[in-house]
Amino acid sequence: MRSMWNVGSRVGLIFLSAVLCVGAGEPVAKPNGAQPESAIGKDGAPMLLIPEGEFTMGTDDVGAGWQQGNSNEHPEHTVTVKSYYIDQFEVTIARYAKFLEATKHSAPPSWDDDAVTSAGDRPVVGVDWEDANAYCKWAGERLPTEAEWEKAARGTDKRRFPWGDMQPFVDIANYNRGLWVSYPITLAPVTSGAEGMSIRHGLKDGGKSPYGLYHMAGNAAEWVADWYDREYYAKAPKENPTGPAEGDKKVLRGGSWGDPPRNIRVTARFSADPEFRDTSVGFRCAMDVPSK
Repeated sequence: MRSMWNVGSRVGLIFLSAVLCVGAGEPVAKPNGAQPESAIGKDGAPMLLIPEGEFTMGTDDVGAGWQQGNSNEHPEHTVTVKSYYIDQFEVTIARYAKFLEATKHSAPPSWDDDAVTSAGDRPVVGVDWEDANAYCKWAGERLPTEAEWEKAARGTDKRRFPWGDMQPFVDIANYNRGLWVSYPITLAPVTSGAEGMSIRHGLKDGGKSPYGLYHMAGNAAEWVADWYDREYYAKAPKENPTGPAEGDKKVLRGGSWGDPPRNIRVTARFSADPEFRDTSVGFRCAMDVPSK
């Protein structure tokens, strides 16, 4: 990530079901009692189901190369997470504006009312951890755990990027753009990045993750629920880890528009004070699967 970040360190395939959610955001049950593969959150955002099961978290390929991990991504370990829903797209400026209006929550210092019209489909940035947490609670959801985020981005085949092991290109991920210019110019629409890629790069699903999520690499870096501990992987529980009980910094994942390829790998971990704000930082929400 960009140098102002405190570097400690920065999920197969399910087709999107036509089953949607109505009313208060509860997913509609399938006739056979199985959970639907998609839902609509209370904020109107589409969510995808990540199934329960194991995946490989972290990496043992640690080194200085752009494709290699940092020491805080080690050791590679097997984690099991219960099923959950997660936003298909990063939370947008337009959705965040509705949250601000409904709750009278303070807008980020970098907030631009004109951006709601000119760039409402871009990810909201400039939010600190408490802003992101408050939005997810308002939407009847929560921030994903670090393990949930990585499984949603990586799937179960130990890939390096959401789309696989191939190096990133600018039409697959929004990264390495240098200095901030503006919301419309610097940020990509949250629904972009999946058209035409099979022709140029041989990717059937562009830059999407194995589960169909967009921009899990680049665009806006994303807050997750966990406190940060660079050595947490060596002592983390194997089932549904939620991070340390306390800490000084929160985890950021996915890298941003300003990051080099090394920082947008799915295993890359970074950290920042909960009060940290930057035009490179946004979020997406998750939701528990309702009990049957």
